[in-house]
Amino acid sequence: MKVTVLSENESRSGLLAEHGLSLYIETQKHRILFDFGASDNFAKNAEKLGIDLGTVDVAFLSHGHYDHSGGLLTFLDINKIALVYMHDLAFEPHYNGQNKYIGIDTTLAGHPRIIRLQDSIRIDDELSFSVLPSVKKPIETHGQKVKRGRFMEKEKYEHEMYLQIHEEYKDYLISGCTHKGILNLIASFRFDAFVGGLHMMKYDSVWDEEVLLEASSGIRNTCADFYTCHCTGREAYLFLKDEIGAKIHSISTGDSIILE
Repeated sequence: MKVTVLSENESRSGLLAEHGLSLYIETQKHRILFDFGASDNFAKNAEKLGIDLGTVDVAFLSHGHYDHSGGLLTFLDINKIALVYMHDLAFEPHYNGQNKYIGIDTTLAGHPRIIRLQDSIRIDDELSFSVLPSVKKPIETHGQKVKRGRFMEKEKYEHEMYLQIHEEYKDYLISGCTHKGILNLIASFRFDAFVGGLHMMKYDSVWDEEVLLEASSGIRNTCADFYTCHCTGREAYLFLKDEIGAKIHSISTGDSIILE
């Protein structure tokens, strides 16, 4: 399996970078787009990398935030065949800690190729798109909220989903932001490699040392390799790298990794 980063916060290859995430994934059976970045940068980068987004046969939106969905309309214009799977609650109004809207363009809610899910789904023997209905450890929201009716509620990230890929004897887990916490994912899914954000960018290596040490311990005790980016945050990544070593890697816009 090959994963190419089309959009991410940093770029080491001269491609466009932004606060967002988009991954192009090639498996034995599929060409997948996972998340769409914050803008059309992912499409511009794909063109420079020689990747034809028109051949993508299935796409997934991990959750309903702008930095993962901003390029969705661009993708639907470029690609005429792929269904786009997402949670039904992804279209709810989502806000950050400063009450700024951070949700999806709601005009896309009725698009005929968007498949809105209320539960996990198995696409075929290679792909599953899954929810995490319950968590063992509390979720840190950093003040994020969802608006329901006239009221703002504390975010529970019920709209977050995860792509599971099974190829030969290996299992891979792809996550956009891991808002529900990496320790909860480790407790709930079996995987040989993880790719995605860990949502630790607001953690301070001094003030939040205990939280980061607990995450480090959980990651270290798995048999998986971790390829992380986007919302992990540079400070948190360096802390994890120092604690974990070769099990964890940083990926940026333009990078490709082979998982086998």
